Amino acid sequence: MNQVKALVPTGYGLNCDYETLFCLRRAGAEADHAHINDIIAAAGTGKGQTLEQYDILVLGGGFSWADDHGAGVLMASKLKNHLGNDINRFIEDGKLIMGICNGFQVLVNMGLLPGFNGNYTARQVALIGNDSGNFIDTWVRLKVEQESPCVYTTGVSEIELPVRHGEGKFYASNEIVDRLEANKQVVLRYAEQGGEPAAGRQPANPNGSIHDIAGICDPTGRIFGLMPHPEAFNHFTNHPRWTSIKESDKRRGITGRPEEGDGVAIFRNAVRYVMKIK
Repeated sequence: MNQVKALVPTGYGLNCDYETLFCLRRAGAEADHAHINDIIAAAGTGKGQTLEQYDILVLGGGFSWADDHGAGVLMASKLKNHLGNDINRFIEDGKLIMGICNGFQVLVNMGLLPGFNGNYTARQVALIGNDSGNFIDTWVRLKVEQESPCVYTTGVSEIELPVRHGEGKFYASNEIVDRLEANKQVVLRYAEQGGEPAAGRQPANPNGSIHDIAGICDPTGRIFGLMPHPEAFNHFTNHPRWTSIKESDKRRGITGRPEEGDGVAIFRNAVRYVMKIK
């Protein structure tokens, strides 16, 4: 069977590429990272790291162009102007795109999400400043919408992941949000520790996102954007309560807890999907 290949662009303030590469490789992909300028230079040449060589594109977290003019705005403009046609072909070929944090901001600014009716150019949702007015760095509990077509969350019902952003509040008009809900395109919602809806309350909903939305997908489920960082929970010890959980396991006689962090499941689902269709 052909190897699943994934590409993680780097440069200009993106800073989560090594963790993302680790998760993709742990999930079974052959994963590369390349500077955005090198990807642009290779486009149309058939040489170097061109998008057509890959099955999965992951736009990772960080602060591209220092979030100047708004988070993800300049990176979205650069990708749209220089790689827009290549990205459209990538989507038409049934391949996968994931945007994490800054990558999610890029996807919505480009119009790749929400992608209603196959329109991947219209900007219809936004990720704006947190209600607190401050940068947030914390862990959150997330409920996965089981009726979503998202291929990345198969078999996952709840997950804890870190968030770290200054502009993470999901916002859209009532009409657009209703359409997202009707299409089952909402994938992740912020939740209380017991699993109950956050209902907009902090700290469960850390940024004030409407409808507690933490991640959405396009109608096909192949393009996925989320504010929390699955790549940052790649090992059990990433969790802030790992020592107390380990002690609790010991006292209850629980052994064999996996060392792999829960976030790797997001990447493994992507790799498995590609393997099925290749």
